Amino acid sequence: MKIQDPLFEGESICLGAIHHETDAEIEAKWTEDPIYMRMLSPQPFRPAAAAQIKKRYEAMEKEIEESHSLFYFTIRDKDNDRLIGFVRLFWVDWTNGGGHIQIGIGDVNDRQRGYGTQALRLVLNYAFSELNLYRLSAIVPEYNPVALHVFQKLGFIEEVRRREAYARDGKRWDAIHLGLLRNEWQAQNGDEA
Repeated sequence: MKIQDPLFEGESICLGAIHHETDAEIEAKWTEDPIYMRMLSPQPFRPAAAAQIKKRYEAMEKEIEESHSLFYFTIRDKDNDRLIGFVRLFWVDWTNGGGHIQIGIGDVNDRQRGYGTQALRLVLNYAFSELNLYRLSAIVPEYNPVALHVFQKLGFIEEVRRREAYARDGKRWDAIHLGLLRNEWQAQNGDEA
């Protein structure tokens, strides 16, 4: 990454801050989509009201300020600022230069359009170039092949497979732990190590 490269702007999306009023309403609608919710977490889900989402935003912003181990970005359409999803770096371990990453694209009409790839690429640049992290990890359920493909396309390597770790719809699924090192990211992107 070069100093003049935009840090938070991709081809058609940008990473931004939370807009409490409008984002909470949109995200509340996403929580009614079982496919979206199941791809984010293997835990049981339930729909949330906008007021609950706002409280979650407030708690998250407090954690961001106090812990310095969470970075949360909204994913927005660059042309009209419409909320598309989120990406977060969490469990940042400053001593060892590591962290975890999670991404979600809310509306079904926005999925598989390249927004997740763009957002992930931006946050990887941010994590490795701006925060100077060395290693990023992601956990993807086996039943989410789209996310698995996106992470692998950007250089993540399967490191651990916890066999049959998740129960979903009467079936057992593996939890796939992926990892990416800074030097692997730099080599893939033509940067010096």
